[in-house]
Amino acid sequence: MKPDKFLEIMAETANNHNFEAHMNLISKDVKVYGVPNFEVINYNDWYNQCKQEFEDKLLTRVSYQGLELIAKDPDKIMFFVIEIAEASDGHENVYCVEFTIQKEKDRQWRVVQERIMPQPQGVNSVDVQLQ
Repeated sequence: MKPDKFLEIMAETANNHNFEAHMNLISKDVKVYGVPNFEVINYNDWYNQCKQEFEDKLLTRVSYQGLELIAKDPDKIMFFVIEIAEASDGHENVYCVEFTIQKEKDRQWRVVQERIMPQPQGVNSVDVQLQ
């Protein structure tokens, strides 16, 4: 799986509020680091947050840009990307995210780890063009 294709599917499932398909891209063993006020977010946390956001249509658009490959082997890929998430209230969040995706036993690629990085200097919602 190419990282850009994986991100395309992540964005498509989120933008269409396709909860089941979106959660199928997330490993049951996922760990998310770097979210303020949380040491680590696990699958159940992600599940509950997505369920609420999708049901209440709180998220209107997700897109990714600036993909940089960090490391790759046949069953695991690590890359860096900028994620832009637009909420239904018009608020826009820009995150720098380090993703690790892995081909699991059922041969499905899933997110096994995310690290939310500090926003790069000079990047804010005004500088980012949504596609």
